[in-house]
Amino acid sequence: MHFVPHFPMTAILPGRPYPRGATWDGQGVNFALFSEHAEKVELCLFDAAGNLEVQRILMREQTDMVWHCYLPEARPGLIYGYRVHGPYEPTSGHRFNPNKLLLDPYAKNIIHEIDWSDAHFGYRVGAAGDDSFPDMHDNAAGMLKCQVVDQAFSWGDDRSPAIPWHEMVVYELHVRGFTLNHPEVPPPLRGTYAALSTAPVIDHLKRLGVTSVELMPIHAFVDDHHLAMRERRNYWGYNSIGFFAPDMRYSSSGSIKEFKTMVKGLHSVGIEVILDVVYNHTAEGNHLGPTLSFKGIDNSVYYRLTNHNRRYYMDYTGCGNTLNLQHPRVLQLIMDSLRYWVQEMHVDGFRFDLAAALARELHAVDRLGAFFVILHQDPVLSQVKLIAEPWDLGEGGYQVGNFPLGWAEWNDRYRDSMRAYWKGDGGVIGEFATRLTGSSDLYAHNGRRPHASINYITCHDGLTLHDLVSYNDKHNQANGEDNRDGSNRNLSWNCGVEGESDDPVIADCRARQKRNLLATLFLSQGVPMLLAGDEMGRTQLGNNNAYCQDNEISWVNWDLKPEDESLLNFVVRLIRLRRDHPVFHRRNFFQGRTIRGADLKDVYWINPDGSEMSDQEWAKEHARSLGVFLSGEALGEVDRRGHGVRDDNFLLLFNSHHEHIEFRLPIICAVCRWESILDTHYHDGLDIDGRFEGGSCYPLEGRTLALLRQIDTE
Repeated sequence: MHFVPHFPMTAILPGRPYPRGATWDGQGVNFALFSEHAEKVELCLFDAAGNLEVQRILMREQTDMVWHCYLPEARPGLIYGYRVHGPYEPTSGHRFNPNKLLLDPYAKNIIHEIDWSDAHFGYRVGAAGDDSFPDMHDNAAGMLKCQVVDQAFSWGDDRSPAIPWHEMVVYELHVRGFTLNHPEVPPPLRGTYAALSTAPVIDHLKRLGVTSVELMPIHAFVDDHHLAMRERRNYWGYNSIGFFAPDMRYSSSGSIKEFKTMVKGLHSVGIEVILDVVYNHTAEGNHLGPTLSFKGIDNSVYYRLTNHNRRYYMDYTGCGNTLNLQHPRVLQLIMDSLRYWVQEMHVDGFRFDLAAALARELHAVDRLGAFFVILHQDPVLSQVKLIAEPWDLGEGGYQVGNFPLGWAEWNDRYRDSMRAYWKGDGGVIGEFATRLTGSSDLYAHNGRRPHASINYITCHDGLTLHDLVSYNDKHNQANGEDNRDGSNRNLSWNCGVEGESDDPVIADCRARQKRNLLATLFLSQGVPMLLAGDEMGRTQLGNNNAYCQDNEISWVNWDLKPEDESLLNFVVRLIRLRRDHPVFHRRNFFQGRTIRGADLKDVYWINPDGSEMSDQEWAKEHARSLGVFLSGEALGEVDRRGHGVRDDNFLLLFNSHHEHIEFRLPIICAVCRWESILDTHYHDGLDIDGRFEGGSCYPLEGRTLALLRQIDTE
């Protein structure tokens, strides 16, 4: 809605303390801002372009530390910000500075891009590390601004696809990078929310068979000052400054309705939308960071400060600060944000960045902390998908397997064991088998199911799948940090040559390794997550920390070579195979015993001789080949109609050794044979032509996975 305000606005009414933020009620706008220690709050109004500050309104009303007023002349489109007065006493935790225009923590739309200068810092920049004195320069000219919005939108009969956890296939993507190079997306829409609901993008997602897209951070964020000075950007977006506002750099229209239209479009074809959210820290950094919002509104409330000197921040995130969820109003902010995205924006769930930081009651991680208790009992949020990145950078922050019921977790132990096994490491088959079957050691103890494990081989943070099989080392020189950034532990293998190679033997090895990793991912128990572009051989040229690369290094390449098309077809087939066979996405863990109504155990492991694995064999350092029998007859599960679920029996064979193995197939019954369904030795992953008697040998090539199905010959 276009709105040209008339200034000055003379009608100023008391308004209400709730809801927080700027709320258009059809007649005017209510403004409400929480600050416990402020001495005075000014609402600043701007012209229609957002460049000129034309009026300051003293907010005289305060209720329970919420400052509020109501402007009957205001309308959606009005541009505003705040100036908050109070003590500037860093050693006491107070950093009030009315010279700094501040963003509303509840702003639903944030416009403009920050124009970095020393004026955005609340202290006098110059003396190294000295933030003792306030800076008197006004920052409004180069500052982000808030804008009042009209929430009206025609949702029609839109509703969540509500994909059952065990049927999910998650696709992690970056809104901008996924479509920026797509040749069939109209150029004005590329890299935007609108692009994600265009026909060519929808067609790709549907062809793949993914059920849920997980969007990398779309909350309004800023490009770090140090990156801007090096002409780089915070491409990943893990630097939030507005927890209610979709970042407008991803909008072709400049309207939040574009985000809603995207969600509605994806829902219409049965695809869920999950947001990667960053509630553990903000873009304001440490004591030497800028003053953009929370720091100037009430620093000692919004952030965790050190006890010995409240000038400094507790940093469990590696980003300079940690939000203070111990304070009820900060906790309320996060809960209000989550509910807003579910109820107003219709998203289906969240992936929480560095989620362990949200669980820290004092300094230790408490999985039953207030945040989790409130989420668990909330009638709205307890019904959506909740996924944790189950660690932070503080002491005791690694919490894989320790999140409560109702949560799924990114399982890096799955990632590491699959990488280690397929690169040929020894002594890992026990760990490999545990991860393949759903990681019951991590999740069964507190009543969770296999879907608590979000399985992934690659994600945005690290090497792409192609690079995982093409580089032994990281190559992050383009980041400008002398290759010091990014993890040194990649568990990658370059197949004999570092980087790109024209050698057909190397190319064949790499293609087979990609098929091995992908087939393992989609045939494992748990929820598979695919990194966008991995199905098409996307490379970052060995960069495993491309957080600042808003360029061809990070963008998905849609100009596919024949080998890329072959890999894409292989992934499509894998996901369809998973979808069609419940034995690959069980709702419950294997029991390792006979299930009532079946003549076979639900799972058992076999060695290359065709006999069941012994305890001693699991411990052999040289063992790199094994098989697993998956009984579809012994699922012991019922569908949503209460009918018993049955499936075919399958046999998965793994060989991460470089040499060929004659793998003896088990004899299940006198009239049963094994039919080859999948073999990663072949470029298209198709089955070899033949059926095999029980007791005969399957020719399992080196570094190969094979899938066989039991068939009856009667």
